[in-house]
Amino acid sequence: MIRILIADDHAIVRQGLKQVIADQNDMQLAGEASNGNEVLAFLEKHKVDVVVLDVTMPGRNGIEVLKDIHQRYPTLPVLVLSMHPEDQYALRALRAGASGYITKESAPTELVSAIRKVMRGRKYISESVADSMLGEISSERTKEPHELLSDREFEVLRMIASGKSLTEIAAELSLSIKTISTYRGRILDKMRLKNNAELTHYAISNKLIQ
Repeated sequence: MIRILIADDHAIVRQGLKQVIADQNDMQLAGEASNGNEVLAFLEKHKVDVVVLDVTMPGRNGIEVLKDIHQRYPTLPVLVLSMHPEDQYALRALRAGASGYITKESAPTELVSAIRKVMRGRKYISESVADSMLGEISSERTKEPHELLSDREFEVLRMIASGKSLTEIAAELSLSIKTISTYRGRILDKMRLKNNAELTHYAISNKLIQ
């Protein structure tokens, strides 16, 4: 029996995933969590075979939590679940130790096969992600400016480009406005941009936001 921990801050999403798992004879829900701290606390006390981890959660995001899981439990498969298209977060998740990446849109049809594949010690990725990974291998490839950002900086970039204020971003990520302002400054410096308008234009041009 495959024991699965579901981590997502939306109860409706967790309920949907729980139903998919309940319909399988070889799977059972080990537990659920709504943020990164709950995930790590649960893993300290319970045996789990697979973690289904949302990339966007309050406080520490899924990528940061993923790195902690991978460090503490290097053999534990983690399947990253995201509302974002694969080309935006999949490579970051895989670099951080994820065993696979699926979007919430495709989860109802792909979740079961993805769980079974990562349980066999294999990676679950789409053809588009595989192509991107081959591109990463090329030594001649020059990184795009946004690829120089840390995972948190990339997340803040997308939120600013989506029109959210620093106050709104701080509240959503459970961080201080000063911290978000610092992230914004680093983003502009690393990408050699002058203001939010240029940042937003870059994000739209490179399809980092929809």
